[in-house]
Amino acid sequence: MYIFCDILSIITIRIPKELKEKMRKYKEINWSEVIRKALEEKIRIQEKIEAVRKIDEIRRKVKPVKKGELDKWIRENRVR
Repeated sequence: MYIFCDILSIITIRIPKELKEKMRKYKEINWSEVIRKALEEKIRIQEKIEAVRKIDEIRRKVKPVKKGELDKWIRENRVR
């Protein structure tokens, strides 16, 4: 009895024949895992770049706080 769970997707990539021949030389390497990890790392990097862009955008929109202003706000809230 087979229980099929579709949690993985299949993608196809095209690579030069020379690269494919070099890959065949190293049959002990799990090339699917190598490619999967490379894709995950690339996505992690892109997500970090996107987060930095969003932070920069927010910083441009927010008015800077004057020196000492934050301390003043904290003291005012402690009194309440």
